[in-house]
Amino acid sequence: MRLLCAGESFEDLIFVGLDRLPGPGEEIKTDRFVATIGGGAVITAVHAARIGRAPTATAEAVALHRPPRLTVELISALGPSAIARLKTAHVRVRNLLRKGEPHAISAALSTTDERSFVTFNGANAKLEARLARLLAALGAAKPGRGRPTHVHLCFYPHDCLQWARIVAKLRTRGITTSWDFGWNEPLTNDRGLIDLIDELDFVFVNELEARLYTGEPELSAALDHWRSRKAIVIVKLGESGSMWLAPGRDTHAPAPHVKVVDTTGAGDAFNAGFLYAWMNGRTPAECLALGNKIGAQSTRRAGGI
Repeated sequence: MRLLCAGESFEDLIFVGLDRLPGPGEEIKTDRFVATIGGGAVITAVHAARIGRAPTATAEAVALHRPPRLTVELISALGPSAIARLKTAHVRVRNLLRKGEPHAISAALSTTDERSFVTFNGANAKLEARLARLLAALGAAKPGRGRPTHVHLCFYPHDCLQWARIVAKLRTRGITTSWDFGWNEPLTNDRGLIDLIDELDFVFVNELEARLYTGEPELSAALDHWRSRKAIVIVKLGESGSMWLAPGRDTHAPAPHVKVVDTTGAGDAFNAGFLYAWMNGRTPAECLALGNKIGAQSTRRAGGI
């Protein structure tokens, strides 16, 4: 099995352990700082590659009776430090950064339950068009060795109808797909969003995103909207666990209790655990449980990976 993660990447500068976020013109100091790599596609890819190599994760959370078989590949625009780090994480890389282009940088200010960001987008501004060409070609290609089993996408699609067509082509080639849109308010005005969602196998949203993309102020009303979609919708509820929504079939799994250091990337780590379990044929409850476990573990240290 092959998992392909595609999306933006960043050099992450994370300031951790703040008592509160600074106000306008205010400086807050901390002795805790991490420089790492991030972005949804990067975080999901690293955690998915790591799960099968952890001696206890598979036995405890997935209970597989055979060695895990999962090759993980990442397509993004990556700087040199990210390339070096990903090699040690056993993630295969296809780098779309071109010569002379700057890679993206993101600075995060993090308390135990709140975060703020500032980002220099760099080559990520040109990444979507390159991903569209590459994945459209994959959808048109004949089956062959090295073709992914599942494609997981993590970025804001500026043309949902174009991506709906690309995802539909991938489906005709037997490739399943999932998407984590993150928080992107302009996406609510794209009339093609529903078309894109209905072409996907899975959509990942957190509680706030579930309400944003349905226009509902209350989560219960938002969930009713998501249940009507063709895609299976996975709702990440933080310390309340997660839900699998499908017509006539809701499944909930509680989250483990951990001492939180930094929540950066916890949702993307959840995606990795979920997809790893699902690609190994596990039940909805088992997929949610492993997602919850990996997401919770990721909060115990600073940074997404």
